[in-house]
Amino acid sequence: MTPSATATPANAQSPVVTFQGIDVPSEAVNPTAFYALTRRHRFSEFNKPFAGLGLADNVELKKSDIIAGLHVRFSGNVNVVLGTGTASTTMRWPYDLVKAFKLTANGQSNLINASGLKLKARSAMQADFSDRGVVQTVGAGSVSQGTLSLDSEKWGVGAGVAALTNGNFPVELTWDVDIAEDERDLAGSIFAQTSTMDITLAVEYQTQANLFPVTGNAVVTLTGNLIVETEKFSIPVVGGQFVVPDLSLFHSIIETRNTQIANGDNEIRIIGQGAGKQLLRLYYQGWNGAGAAAVPLAANATNYGPQSWRYGTNETPETYLDGLSMRQINEREYSTDLGAVWGFLSHEFAVTAAFRDTVDMGQTSELRLVSNIPSAVVLTNPAIEYVQEVIFSAGA
Repeated sequence: MTPSATATPANAQSPVVTFQGIDVPSEAVNPTAFYALTRRHRFSEFNKPFAGLGLADNVELKKSDIIAGLHVRFSGNVNVVLGTGTASTTMRWPYDLVKAFKLTANGQSNLINASGLKLKARSAMQADFSDRGVVQTVGAGSVSQGTLSLDSEKWGVGAGVAALTNGNFPVELTWDVDIAEDERDLAGSIFAQTSTMDITLAVEYQTQANLFPVTGNAVVTLTGNLIVETEKFSIPVVGGQFVVPDLSLFHSIIETRNTQIANGDNEIRIIGQGAGKQLLRLYYQGWNGAGAAAVPLAANATNYGPQSWRYGTNETPETYLDGLSMRQINEREYSTDLGAVWGFLSHEFAVTAAFRDTVDMGQTSELRLVSNIPSAVVLTNPAIEYVQEVIFSAGA
């Protein structure tokens, strides 16, 4: 068995370092030995009927190994019985079925706090993802690019469909909760091999009204199981001493919704700045419309004027001509058109050269997202939902 992190080291006088709130003997930090000897593990942590729309499931992860990420799956059915009424879907369906994934670990609350759709977009920003040729229904038609869907996924019913038909339709949805920023170097992974560790994933679900609006006596019922699997790496033992990689970092993905949006330049102050934080990417959607009628603003030159980020008094390192220019550059960066269906735009600092381009959130005071919406765009209850992906020190 792999020894616990609380085991007495061979040299009782050895200094310790504190990573992620856990004391680790300094000589145990040996990335070279760790990567040579570790073994990847996959475990099923949770497989139960989901709590229900408007409710939440809480999954406490097992205390073992080093956790790199979670694979979350919803497997079930959506049943539509119209009677004499009508039923539709909003643009929150299907991936914002999960209103928020919230991950806490070793006293760090909300390391991840983002909706299902935002995490799907983050997955698409990784080099090993492509949704090209995967056909799904959006509105009144079918699209084969920009859905953020895997071919093995089933939406059951389309997104933003005005009139559903009677039937029982299979649903298969997946999300990756990336605890480590990169599964190769494991930056941001969580040390879990100790009884004092506490790592919990809360899965909060949207209300039915935000997914399946109905009229009359129509009924839409969603049933299924929530399945959570972990990707972990074993902790090797070398000469009687366990060895671990560099665990000096935490990885964070946090979503924020700003409703103070109007035509013209919107300067949105990025929350949570501080020393030791590096901003990897800042991505966002504009939403327009009230309640269930809200839709993502299409990422084009009509809906978005110049897009930039800013800090200090008026330092503006990067400006994109308009939403279409930014979308085109993002597509080249990610090999996926994130703006085609869901209207995502992204300030990317890590995909090309992370150590060169990331933004030091301790040095860039008053960091802001600047999004221009032209005066011709008619806004109704607008909002910008943005996500900041950050890597930061996990030391004591």
